[in-house]
Amino acid sequence: MTRQVPVGASATPDTADAPGPPAAPAAARLVPRRRTWRQALRRDWQLYSLALAPLLFFVVFRYLPMAGNVIAFRRFQPGGSIFGETWVGLRYVRLFISDPTFWQVFGNTLQIGALTLLFCFPLPIVLALLLNEVRTRFLKRFVQSISYLPHFLSVVVVAAIVFQVLSLDGVVNQGLKAVGRDTVPFLQEPGWFPTIYVSSEIWQTVGWGTILYLAALTTIDDNLYEASRIDGASRWRQTWHVTLPGIRPTMMTLLILNVGTFMAVGFEKVLLLYNPLTYPTGDVISTYLYRVGVVSGSFSYAAAIGLFESLIGLTLVLSANFISRRTVGTSLW
Repeated sequence: MTRQVPVGASATPDTADAPGPPAAPAAARLVPRRRTWRQALRRDWQLYSLALAPLLFFVVFRYLPMAGNVIAFRRFQPGGSIFGETWVGLRYVRLFISDPTFWQVFGNTLQIGALTLLFCFPLPIVLALLLNEVRTRFLKRFVQSISYLPHFLSVVVVAAIVFQVLSLDGVVNQGLKAVGRDTVPFLQEPGWFPTIYVSSEIWQTVGWGTILYLAALTTIDDNLYEASRIDGASRWRQTWHVTLPGIRPTMMTLLILNVGTFMAVGFEKVLLLYNPLTYPTGDVISTYLYRVGVVSGSFSYAAAIGLFESLIGLTLVLSANFISRRTVGTSLW
């Protein structure tokens, strides 16, 4: 006797209540399987090979020389062991802590570094915002080219230009003579050295620093500007509430990097611009290390000072990164 199937019902067996494994969630089925690092390396080995040269550079010239910091605690003699002859502990640390010349150099480094950070960090942002408002393409490219050009000049060329402009027969003193003022020996007076250094640094680096900010400005959604205009926001309000928040991650990243190099004031430019007359305000830690370590041959003493400078730079980077992550949510790591 056959079972009658109702009209409209399926003749196939009902599998809704059949036992079986539960269906996997939809989200689990959509998650792609992660590739191992071997598979990623095999697939994109051409891209990874491009990183070999930079990695080798940092390993050879940045990380391997760190082993030489041990001579800050050992007595090093030229011609002997590269790690020093005898262990002296903190002898060289106590020497530079009790050296008044070092603390004068340390104060000069703080002053010049603070002035450089104060002017050379915000000015590229201001220049990028001004260039972003220029609507004439030719004028914008012309200003960009003129502002970028000093970055490609050698530090030696920049120092030579400064010497020519500020010498007793230079353009500045000729202008002072034209208005009936006495000439000023700018390069021989200690009080003028920080101003000269920071001014030359602004002229050489501000234009180049705008590139990253101009690139960040292009990522801001135009709909945000349109919505702000509909709400009646002025150009200043748009800049304050749309533009600056849009480039804030770039600003904070560059600020952390600049704070990290706060103590490493440009060695080459200072060495080319200063002289014994401007040592009271122009001598910084990097040039002091050069005279003490290379010229005088006190390598262990110079290594102790350099290690102290590096620890300060590391502390500044970690502090700036921590503060940035806690306040604005942007950090390097």
